[in-house]
Amino acid sequence: MTDEVKETFSRAAGGRTASGDHTASVGRRATGGGSAPPAPAALAAKVRTLAPSMTRSMQRVAEAVAGDPAGCAALTVTGLAELTGTSEATVVRTARLLGYPGYRDLRLALAGLAAQQQSGRAPAITTDIAVDDPIADVVAKLAYDEQQTLADTAAGLDTVQLGAAVAALAAARRTDVYGIGASGLVAQDLTQKLLRIGLIAHAHSDPHLAVTNAVQLRSGDVALAITHSGSTGDVIEPLRAAFERGATTIAVTGRPDGPVTQYADHVLTTSTSRESELRPAAMSSRTSQLLVVDCLFVGVAQRTYDAAAPALAASYEALAHRHGAHRGRP
Repeated sequence: MTDEVKETFSRAAGGRTASGDHTASVGRRATGGGSAPPAPAALAAKVRTLAPSMTRSMQRVAEAVAGDPAGCAALTVTGLAELTGTSEATVVRTARLLGYPGYRDLRLALAGLAAQQQSGRAPAITTDIAVDDPIADVVAKLAYDEQQTLADTAAGLDTVQLGAAVAALAAARRTDVYGIGASGLVAQDLTQKLLRIGLIAHAHSDPHLAVTNAVQLRSGDVALAITHSGSTGDVIEPLRAAFERGATTIAVTGRPDGPVTQYADHVLTTSTSRESELRPAAMSSRTSQLLVVDCLFVGVAQRTYDAAAPALAASYEALAHRHGAHRGRP
């Protein structure tokens, strides 16, 4: 069987075919427009984001292409399978999971990434923080990791999905946002921003209140779930309730193949730096989530500018005396 035939077969058979609500979710999400394959610069970010959810054989393929894009770009699907000790089918599945229609598309991205690196860009390096690191080194390492997380998120963010999410939020009668723990803080940040431009928005970190509010949603409302793992039950349950009642649903997650996406019309993927003992995933995931939240807010403010600008000005004016009361203090 030729490589072309294998890829064609993989494309035909590789889609998710879960029944029930999941099938409905995929169908609804398709109405938001297709997603283009990731740009070459986003490849390393995709690998870091998706590697934890891959099988070990797929991880070997992903690590190989991210570690040596130039060398892998020169290999056929058979050659890469032999290099990584996997199968041709595994190589094609990995390419598809990374967002490429087939292996040929992944090779083109690898060639582009290799060209960028050869033009003088330094390769990304993640440095763990040690217990005995001087505070100056801690600052430098955290700053580098934060910058890398933001760059990875920006490179991997699907602007088609982002645009669709912005449109839904701008037109929503009401927006409910769900998040637990660190993600709950991000949920509060988004709703506070939306409220200041005159939109109705609520953040729910209590799982009981989240569900009881979700069942009141309907078509014309928006429910947005924030979960790095993509599997937080207390976030998935209200999102599912909102989805089943016809609300437009959005997931902000670091796992685009996680359970939360089964009930999301639009999925916005975040990125994180490598987790370590002194840098838990919640730290970098929060940075990534806040970037996505800011993109959503600015996009909504642009679309609703005529109403958003005076509302924002009014909120500033209402708080001006509170800020002014602190002027002149040491």
